[in-house]
Amino acid sequence: MSQHDINTTGQVDLTNCDREPIHLPGSIQPHGCLIACDARAATVLRHSANAGTMLGVSADLNGLPLETLVGSEATHTLRNALSTLAEGGRPALLPGLHVTAGIFDVSVHIFRSTVIIEFEPASAGQPLQLARSLIGRISDIGDIDGLVRQSARLIRGMLEYDRVMIYRFEQDGSGKVAAEAKRGDLESFLGQYFPASDIPQQARILYLKNTIRIIGNASGERIGLVPVFDASGEALDLSLAHLRSVSPIHCEYLRNMGVAASMSISIIVDGALWGLIACHHYQPRILSMAERVAAEMFGEFFSLHLTSLRQKSKLAAANRARASLDRFLRLASHHADIAHLLTEHLPDFDALMPCDGIGLWMNGAWSAYGTVPPAAAIPELARLVGTLAEGRVWATHALSQRMPEAEAFCAQAAGVLAIPLTQTKRDYLLFFRKELIQTLNWAGNPDKTYETGPLGDRLTPRQSFAIWKQTVHQQAQPWTEADREIADVTRAALVEIGLRHSELMAEERSRAEVRQRMLNEELNHRVKNILALIKSLVGQPLQDGRTLTDYVTSLKGRIQALSFAHDQVVRGDGGGLLLDLLNAELTPYRQPAISITVHGPPVLLNSRAFSVMALVLHELSTNAAKYGALSRPGGRLDISWSLTAHGDCDIVWCESGGPLVSPPSRTGFGTALIDRSVPYDLDGQSEVTYASEGVTARFRLPGKHISLTEQAVYSPSGQITGEEPRKASLPEDLKVMLVEDQMLIALDVEGMLGDHGVLDVMTSASAADALSRLAQYTPDVAILDVNLGAGTSLAVARELVGRNIPFLFATGYGNNEMIPPDFSWVPVIRKPYDAASLITTIAGLLENRGTR
Repeated sequence: MSQHDINTTGQVDLTNCDREPIHLPGSIQPHGCLIACDARAATVLRHSANAGTMLGVSADLNGLPLETLVGSEATHTLRNALSTLAEGGRPALLPGLHVTAGIFDVSVHIFRSTVIIEFEPASAGQPLQLARSLIGRISDIGDIDGLVRQSARLIRGMLEYDRVMIYRFEQDGSGKVAAEAKRGDLESFLGQYFPASDIPQQARILYLKNTIRIIGNASGERIGLVPVFDASGEALDLSLAHLRSVSPIHCEYLRNMGVAASMSISIIVDGALWGLIACHHYQPRILSMAERVAAEMFGEFFSLHLTSLRQKSKLAAANRARASLDRFLRLASHHADIAHLLTEHLPDFDALMPCDGIGLWMNGAWSAYGTVPPAAAIPELARLVGTLAEGRVWATHALSQRMPEAEAFCAQAAGVLAIPLTQTKRDYLLFFRKELIQTLNWAGNPDKTYETGPLGDRLTPRQSFAIWKQTVHQQAQPWTEADREIADVTRAALVEIGLRHSELMAEERSRAEVRQRMLNEELNHRVKNILALIKSLVGQPLQDGRTLTDYVTSLKGRIQALSFAHDQVVRGDGGGLLLDLLNAELTPYRQPAISITVHGPPVLLNSRAFSVMALVLHELSTNAAKYGALSRPGGRLDISWSLTAHGDCDIVWCESGGPLVSPPSRTGFGTALIDRSVPYDLDGQSEVTYASEGVTARFRLPGKHISLTEQAVYSPSGQITGEEPRKASLPEDLKVMLVEDQMLIALDVEGMLGDHGVLDVMTSASAADALSRLAQYTPDVAILDVNLGAGTSLAVARELVGRNIPFLFATGYGNNEMIPPDFSWVPVIRKPYDAASLITTIAGLLENRGTR
């Protein structure tokens, strides 16, 4: 910044930096060259000073036809690419383009009627595969904090920068390091703040236009453009050029941090700059076009996924607010005095957003709940809000900056959010937050300084990045965008109540009538179905040889089974556990002289399957109690179930030890129900065999009717164990060796361990590297991938055994054939890694150290 950038008062201020024309540097970075042509890509108008050398032309390039410079075929390819581009649009990328001087990675774009072509040495790489592998690692992450943490680890693992930070912008423009993955010997910037002035306004605009920015060498030379200015005195706009050189002040800023190279990926949410993925390297580093494309694609997916998670969070908050407001709306539809209703239900609004107090200023009267300002201050506060809100939601987290007398009560209310209740009168629903005294850790003193030198007075970047602490008083926790959106929803609802109270009452009554009518219709439908089923049960003819008492007893049992199924469906989530159904049917027959065992995974049946199986199992139980294994001492009933590879559920009912069995002489209703219900009603399979030693029934329930639940653990005896698994924890100073040949998988494991407080993880990709590191490193526990691609980790395992260091094997194979018999005592976990299994197994190894 030169002398003429000083403002009219003779002071250097931060707005001078905002006027630095960083998009018109007149030069490029040295790892490529650039030519600029007319709009038809016919004639070279400007070029970088190194373009002749890189492109093998000794003559002056300006004025040459593009075809002479790069060849006719390359010119044709470039013009075809240009035909698909819009003015000012993203550059077209042409990797591996053959030109007269050789093969280059080329990008081309058109900006302000000038075609800008950039050349870099050709590089190998598959950006799509690299981007897909990264995107797959974050696509299932369901929370923003987890997304940010994992993305920093993945970017560092992919691009091998010394430090990767995810930098989130605050409302005042400053940035906070929300996640960091770094080289072990570097100090951490995690949680530190960087002032807004570190990224001037015009740089933020460029971050929106060009979402990825590379600085290969902060101390590198700047290659000038020839000429810098055209005949009309205009400099070449390089806003979208990858090779654009960097502001000398920014390069000095990086050098003061010890950074030699950097990369930034823009995080854009709803068209605004949410933050940056900032990468630092302490040696010069240039990324190939393939790596840049992969990073750019990852950044765009990250932005979309972040937007989705933010919308999901907003929707959840809005749903909570809507639930609270719906209750209030129902109350409002039956009350004529809205002010009295609001006053009476002020505590209910506490659920809308985090706050310390709520107040209602309506018709000149004040009502409050929680911690609020003194009543004497409210009229002045209402006047202030009236001048600033203009009928919209208004909020501040630093009320004393707007209302100096608020300093006296900032401990009770330092921040306020005001919701206008009407468009005409100044009535407000006010939310308050207490003062939050906090210490901010800035990366160096955020106040810029200026110095006088050969270039005159100019602002200088910080030379120290030691933590500079600032204690903030008289401010509350800032109101978030979600808070304001909830406030807007609330304002709309409350204004609607005030303006159309009688109409809302009519609408609510109408909605209630519709809901009641739908409820009546649903109830009518269910009752008719149940009556039809009972009618079919009652209508079965009395079989020969059976008494009326037998018939009535059988009918009662079937209706009781149907009642249990219906009750379970209504009280549950539309179905029930298979084990609950079995226990309900078999409990009356449990006695010491009869053995009943049930065993299988925790299977949940949907409502249809639950009702069908209730009748089927009831018939089987009743028959077994009359004629089979449950009819006399010594009988045995074994019931087991399992899931097939396709997700179906196979159920086996096996009786033994009872009277001799013979097939039924005729097919009665009960037999037909057992044989035909599952195929007919569930589209499944059933098979019943009547061996002399006992009945065996097999059923297959299609996967569409079942799901797994984690609510219970089934023991072989068929009972549900009530004890929850003990949650394992690991000591924070634990040292772990990880031998894993897949970098992204290793990053996953490091993340799992890091989430449990374990940060000292030494990772090796081969057995040889692990053995060499063990000469200087003694872990507390080790994780060994059995198959390392080019070999196995068994040599490392033997070394660990000799040093009495516990370890576990990990394998992606379905069997343990690769593990020798002498290691059969070693715990094995399956890949992909599961965090809970991994942590529990490590905790067990530590607890049983020294034993096999």
